Amino acid sequence: MSIRIADPDFAARVRASFALQHAMALIRASLPVVEAGRTEIHLPHWSGVEQQHGFVHGGVVGMIADSAAGYAAMTTVAAEASVLTVEYKMNLVAPADGEQLIARGRVVRPGRTLIVTQAEVFAVRDGQETLCALMQQTIMAVTRNEKSRGQPEK
Repeated sequence: MSIRIADPDFAARVRASFALQHAMALIRASLPVVEAGRTEIHLPHWSGVEQQHGFVHGGVVGMIADSAAGYAAMTTVAAEASVLTVEYKMNLVAPADGEQLIARGRVVRPGRTLIVTQAEVFAVRDGQETLCALMQQTIMAVTRNEKSRGQPEK
């Protein structure tokens, strides 16, 4: 499937939005890949994101999956628009245990108002990737005049 790109400067706009997400900075996440309909978020495994068994907490796994898929959707919307998550469903299929996590988001079905996305989260240990989460998501494209007052955009 080809992804229609409404804004040729989508990568710069996505990176600027990511830089405004204090939650991503808090967990030390980065956004090394921004392509049409696809992004990746990388997260180092460190003690601040662990749960009691030493794995990366499922809530943090959800954060990077949501953002990776949401930013994949953002690559498809017009320059004056942004995106908000409407819903997502995630399956945690293995412990998030590795040196880093990689969340790969992609657009499944681009739409004018609703965009369906998916994300896979992998735990990386010694260069080997293990799938630890699958997510399906619905994103809503919003224009500047529809954005909530005082709410940061994704």
